[in-house]
Amino acid sequence: MNNQKAVVCGAGGFIGGHLVKGLLKRGVQVVRAVDIKPLEDWFQVEDEVENVSLDLSEKASCSTAVEGMDLVYQLAADMGGMGFIEKNRLSCMLNVLTSTHMVSAAKDAGVERFFYASSACVYNATRQTGADVSALKESDAYPALPEDGYGWEKLFSERMCHHFDEESNLTCRVARYHNVYGPNGTWTGGREKAPAAICRKVIEAKMSGIPDIHIWGDGQQTRSFMYIDDCIQGTELIMNSDIDEPINLGSSEIVTINGLVDIVEEIAGVRLKRIYHLDAPRGVMGRNSDNSLIMQRLGWEPSIRLRDGLERTYRWIEKEMMVGGSASVRARSQELHTGRVLTA
Repeated sequence: MNNQKAVVCGAGGFIGGHLVKGLLKRGVQVVRAVDIKPLEDWFQVEDEVENVSLDLSEKASCSTAVEGMDLVYQLAADMGGMGFIEKNRLSCMLNVLTSTHMVSAAKDAGVERFFYASSACVYNATRQTGADVSALKESDAYPALPEDGYGWEKLFSERMCHHFDEESNLTCRVARYHNVYGPNGTWTGGREKAPAAICRKVIEAKMSGIPDIHIWGDGQQTRSFMYIDDCIQGTELIMNSDIDEPINLGSSEIVTINGLVDIVEEIAGVRLKRIYHLDAPRGVMGRNSDNSLIMQRLGWEPSIRLRDGLERTYRWIEKEMMVGGSASVRARSQELHTGRVLTA
């Protein structure tokens, strides 16, 4: 890979920014990083690469993005945590424009390999109705009943990549990400996911002196959360493998949302009163990654403990909030006085 040219689409986002940095560390000549956002809004910017702002929902922009490239990492999508996904299904479905134009442009440009970042949201919802759910195997995506909007688009784009791989010279690899978290990502504003949201809320409670926390749902929902370093390593392993089917990329360490709060409280050294919002977006009741296939094919699976990853994530968010802490505390006070949950 070191002599090949790669483009990371969605490089201004959380995972994309870490992927660019990871490829550079491993000696890959990443020559292009692309995102729709202006450069000043990217989470991370690496000066060693060509950083470009392009709208990849437009076909011409996709052709520009892949020109001269050997490898394409397609992570670009309009997405966020469950609070965003449930309220923006149309925007999530329109990601199909980016997925379609990117894989088509890659084929036309003679790209060698195409990586598509799918999601555990493709899995049949009827298999995720209880907190004690069995870990999801890759075959559990069918018969199809994915998350409305976001999950349907991901599942459709998986099938499209399969047929490009089958009927053209473009080798496609697909990973189903399970709840990726870590530093240098969204932690406020409505698009954040549970680990970052919980870290922020605990820090807000400490900073404001108001010892309680608002939780979406009853706290019994179960999830697995994958630290960003495992995500990047797994992405590279899958990209360079002979795995020609969608495969889980997630931790198998399952935890309840209450358990997640327990860990963050321990890191922060506080105990908070929990206020549950049963009418808030909460997603499926239970989801975990079955890693049998990735262990069989790669002899590897994500291994960073949730406690260790949360410690790093908490400290980074805490540092960010210390810089702009007063605004966050004011928002916290407004939430408590109005009885509203502002974000995840």
